[in-house]
Amino acid sequence: MIETKPFGRLCKQLSKASSFLLLTLWLVPAKAELLDYEIAVGPWTSEHSLMSFFLMPEQEITISLMGKHKGKSFRVQKPGGALSAPMTSYRFKATKQVPKTEIFIQPEDLTRAHLKLFTLTPATDIKNGKLNGYTIGKYPAEAYKGLAIYQPPKGFLEVTKANQDEWLSPHYQLKQFLCKQAEGHPKYVVLQTRLLRKLEFLTHAAIEQGLASEGFFVMSGYRTPFYNTAIKNKLYSRHQWGGAADIYIDENPRDGMMDDLNKDGKINKQDAKVLADMVESYYKSKGYQPFIGGLGLYSSNAAHGPFIHVDVRGFKARW
Repeated sequence: MIETKPFGRLCKQLSKASSFLLLTLWLVPAKAELLDYEIAVGPWTSEHSLMSFFLMPEQEITISLMGKHKGKSFRVQKPGGALSAPMTSYRFKATKQVPKTEIFIQPEDLTRAHLKLFTLTPATDIKNGKLNGYTIGKYPAEAYKGLAIYQPPKGFLEVTKANQDEWLSPHYQLKQFLCKQAEGHPKYVVLQTRLLRKLEFLTHAAIEQGLASEGFFVMSGYRTPFYNTAIKNKLYSRHQWGGAADIYIDENPRDGMMDDLNKDGKINKQDAKVLADMVESYYKSKGYQPFIGGLGLYSSNAAHGPFIHVDVRGFKARW
């Protein structure tokens, strides 16, 4: 993974440095890490050195620090550009003409935050169930139990051969969340920042428990309603709203199968249970509350090995 290194202590020096030095530092690889603060990006939050956010065209948001650092000033930088003057908030407006904007937020003496702001293609562009030739299908006519989270998505992220390898967070790439239907580019996905944050939270938890180090294998991320119907999945599957992922750990060896997490010499549902138990152990912790959702435990079959389902529906569900 290529990511940029924090330079909190160098902030003053960089403001005086040449554009060549700025560009050089921008490209230096560094280990992904958590921020030492929380940042508010419109209605979302982040605690990671790299995080992605998905906006509708013309949507305006405010970026600022949160918690004990609320009101603290920071500087803003774009790739290859100079650091801005100190500010306590930064306004950003998404435009259809600019599909992605990258900015760095640099508070003095704190870790630098790398934000990727993607502009979505409006759902109103869908014609006869297709978006620029890619089949989306139809979302359920009625929201499940009238819940707003089951309203059809307002926009879709366009995925091309050029951007599919994009890192969205420290451990996860855009291509990991693509629907499996066999169609060419451009493809489209719905993806929630909250799901990325949950996967990163669980990745760090797994690392701390010695279960993983490079992130989970995402067996299934986004599913279009068309694909969801084709595989005869549940009508209101959270995968269709970009808030769910079927995951397992595939580290030792990397063979497309869940690892033997309980070290009994077998690969079965008990290994998925180790992962599920780890997720469940955080359920009542304060840091996990933004990620409350579904947790499902699955056995192997002819098509796949054992795995777990996680989502961010906002209320507890277990199966």
